[in-house]
Amino acid sequence: MKKTIVAGQKVLLFNSRLRLFPRKLKSRWYGPYVVNKVYPSGVVELQDYMTEKLFKVNGHRVKPYIDTRENSSELDLALRDPPDH
Repeated sequence: MKKTIVAGQKVLLFNSRLRLFPRKLKSRWYGPYVVNKVYPSGVVELQDYMTEKLFKVNGHRVKPYIDTRENSSELDLALRDPPDH
């Protein structure tokens, strides 16, 4: 199954940084972020909700975000954790 990422879509970002003390129960997926642009090379430009900053990541590090709650602002705040770049 091939994932399709398009501009305007919400995605989660995988944080692959190695930690000295791994956190087993904490999710390594951060977000959600909004896709600003998808490049042909597979690079994805993301926009942070809080700061509105743009940054680019490898397309393999993102997965589609599926919002199942009616009030998505509660979930957005619960998932927020700034990426380490």
